[in-house]
Amino acid sequence: MVGILPPTPAVSRSYRLSTYHVPGLPVIRIGRRPQWRRCVVPQGDIVLLSACNPGGRLRPDGWNHRMMQALSQHLRGVKHELGEGRLGRWSEPLYAVRVPLARGLRLARLFRQNAVVVLNGDRPARLVYLA
Repeated sequence: MVGILPPTPAVSRSYRLSTYHVPGLPVIRIGRRPQWRRCVVPQGDIVLLSACNPGGRLRPDGWNHRMMQALSQHLRGVKHELGEGRLGRWSEPLYAVRVPLARGLRLARLFRQNAVVVLNGDRPARLVYLA
């Protein structure tokens, strides 16, 4: 199993420039406060996490789809919504999950992710690296 390595500067920049889209939530950008105009400001953490392309290594679509299905099994009984992260033509599916950050980080580690995006109330969206 490959350990989680710190992301390269290019990968870090990609995270910061990406937009994160989840039905029922405003568009999310790292370092910016969500514009909750038409949405109720949630209490507690919402963690955006994916099971695709572990460690920042590109994987085939079929493999990523199977990993997202496996992640969805770990989310049974937990409120979550399918969304995506986008940067230019690139996009990757993710789940917005209402769990404490510690649980979100455990899931991200299980699926060997570099980072998660965290929303908490009206605070700016933040990127939490696992390495």
